[in-house]
Amino acid sequence: MGRGAVVALMLCLLGVTVYGEDPYLYFTWNVTYGTISPLGVPQQGILINGQFPGPEINSTSNNNVVVNVFNNLDEPLLFTWHGIQQRKNSWQDGTPGTSCPILPGTNYTYKFQVKDQIGSYFYYPTTGLQRAVGGFGGLRVFSRLLIPVPYLDPEDEYWVLIGDWFGKSHKSLKMLLDSGRSLGRPTGVIMNGKNAKGDGTDEPLFTMKPGKTYKYRICNTGLKDALNFRFQGHSMKLVETEGSHLVQNNYDSLDVHVGQCYTVLVTADKEPMDYYMVASTRFTKYTLTAKGIVRYTNGKGPASPVLPPAPVGWAWSLNQFRSFRWNLTASAARPNPQGSYHYGQINITRTIKLVNSVSKVDGKLRYAINGVSHVDTETPLKLAEYYGVADKVFKYDTISDMPPAILNTITIAPNVINATFRTFIEVIFENHGKTVQSYNLDGYSFFAVAVEPGTWTPEKRKNYNLLDAISRHTIQVFPKSWAAIMLTFDNAGMWNLRSEHAENRYLGQQLYVSVLSPEFSNRDEYNLPETQQVCGIVKDMPRPAQKYN
Repeated sequence: MGRGAVVALMLCLLGVTVYGEDPYLYFTWNVTYGTISPLGVPQQGILINGQFPGPEINSTSNNNVVVNVFNNLDEPLLFTWHGIQQRKNSWQDGTPGTSCPILPGTNYTYKFQVKDQIGSYFYYPTTGLQRAVGGFGGLRVFSRLLIPVPYLDPEDEYWVLIGDWFGKSHKSLKMLLDSGRSLGRPTGVIMNGKNAKGDGTDEPLFTMKPGKTYKYRICNTGLKDALNFRFQGHSMKLVETEGSHLVQNNYDSLDVHVGQCYTVLVTADKEPMDYYMVASTRFTKYTLTAKGIVRYTNGKGPASPVLPPAPVGWAWSLNQFRSFRWNLTASAARPNPQGSYHYGQINITRTIKLVNSVSKVDGKLRYAINGVSHVDTETPLKLAEYYGVADKVFKYDTISDMPPAILNTITIAPNVINATFRTFIEVIFENHGKTVQSYNLDGYSFFAVAVEPGTWTPEKRKNYNLLDAISRHTIQVFPKSWAAIMLTFDNAGMWNLRSEHAENRYLGQQLYVSVLSPEFSNRDEYNLPETQQVCGIVKDMPRPAQKYN
């Protein structure tokens, strides 16, 4: 029996549908602690195969990705594949609501398909605050050769992973939150795990040949702060974000909120020398900056110490969001043009309005959505549901579709809402607070149809972009503002909707959406894989028979 047949047989035994025509990519990760110095001070970080940031995953649309993770930390571990939709396969999503953690000294193999997707994404650990000290890296999905891309092939392409950095161990940060306190302000900002000193000793992160065009994939992998990213002396042509090709406009800088990714083209058409890439905090009382050097191959001088300034205020950022438009003439991972999906003509069957709040509960800080602050359960929600014991682990719909009129109390409980399969839903995020929010929804892309100041009312629908809003998986909500998204819940599973701000998420600003196929069909959702780890109250229960036929 050949290797391909063996793999196919193994996957069939795992309960996974085999796509024989799509290649498999195999990765083995050894996750360990190691010493890193992102801001010049040695500290303990999380390394993958000795690397910080972690190794890139390079794939092509519809590839099957197999990642065997060996956990050599001293605590449980989970990885999520931020933005990968995991079609029919929330088992591989890597959140506490879907998966048992990988225990120390053990391994687990993730297997998922980057089905009908393209673009720039990243992965990171979801357990506790481990992302605060590493374990993250880029995940790119190229278009298949048969699908044209709306720009010429670049000379090369580079990852730029930016984020705030606290300079403390993830365990001490977790203890801080567990004691009822806040994370406070970060120590600095990093770019690809470091920050250029600017004293003439820095090696370039990247090089560019004069006259050539390069692709940069920019992701905010931080914990808290939105960052403004810019190139010294160069404009950026924005071509893609989170799986969508965009109408190609040039920008001097981009606001990248936590969890967001943008892909830009930069042409080396300036005087041959060194130039800085710059990332600095936005919407904060403090200004923290990271920089990295890009060097022309025939460069003849150091980068200017005068850095391009960041914009001021969030109105600028709001206007930038409004300038983003889906490229309706471009193809994506699907064979049909993106514009063939006329989402603005679909009737909305349900409106869910989510309002974030923060308060003290028993003297400790908690964040909530519609008055409920989520807590993870020992038994993953999806496992409890699959085994038929959900009623012993959580209650559905602890929040209603509309928030209470007054949000002055917080209930601590698992927060799970039911969504009817294949219904078209409108979700409103309303932010009554003073800080910008950033939300992500696993399992889906949604149409980001509006971000506006004030409070939402049904009349505000006349401001929606119902033609060419971006299809993406994160959305920012500015202070005293709201954002609206639309999507079809056509991906059965248990999906995490969360604040991308680590403190908010850890202290309850998240929920899960249960989407069940009424036909219990394997066409809609995969069965529990044979290799899936089980824990909690289902650990010693007999495995259910194939639930989806």
